[in-house]
Amino acid sequence: MHHIRNDQGVPNLSSHRQDPQLVALGMAIRRIRQASKISQEKLALTAELDRSYVGRVERGDNNVAVLTLSRVAAALGVTMSELLIEAGL
Repeated sequence: MHHIRNDQGVPNLSSHRQDPQLVALGMAIRRIRQASKISQEKLALTAELDRSYVGRVERGDNNVAVLTLSRVAAALGVTMSELLIEAGL
């Protein structure tokens, strides 16, 4: 199996593990964040997460734990339910 590699030669497997629900959730987080004019960095700082982790969540590369999702929702000023509704889940 051939994988696309990044600049450091590490295989990029994200397209092979992205679940449509995780992608939808990530897109919802990004839409709400951008509508609120919050940078990824500010969201990460407010939610006490690494900025690169927030990026992976927004791309649907990471399966977000419930406690992390709660912190992200709070940092965006919405409930987890609102976030899931926005994602169509």
